[in-house]
Amino acid sequence: MNENELYSVIGEDGFQRLVAAFYRQVPNDDVLGPMYQGRDLAGAEQRLREFLIFRFGGPERYIAQRGHPRLRMRHAPFPVDQTGRDRWLQLMGNALVEAQLPAEAEQILRTYFESTATFMINRQ
Repeated sequence: MNENELYSVIGEDGFQRLVAAFYRQVPNDDVLGPMYQGRDLAGAEQRLREFLIFRFGGPERYIAQRGHPRLRMRHAPFPVDQTGRDRWLQLMGNALVEAQLPAEAEQILRTYFESTATFMINRQ
């Protein structure tokens, strides 16, 4: 399976389960929770879900609504350091376990999340 086939394997439901499992953890997390405090958590959940669907071969609703992802620019206001990156990966890892996706799909997502989370670091 390649990255562009992931959507056809796990579909809307797989991405829905994954992203919902991630965002259920965020409000009570001592590292990520404060970054989201006072922000539109439901909107953030929708944007991540739509981005991942687009990124992995699904409908391009994210692009139609938001344009080019510009991940670093969109995350610049958030202080993402090594601790934040590591916690994001920890919570997403928990979400991957909870979502119970096929093993090959999970591995593709873990690899993508690992590199992308590192790319998002913008503070020492």
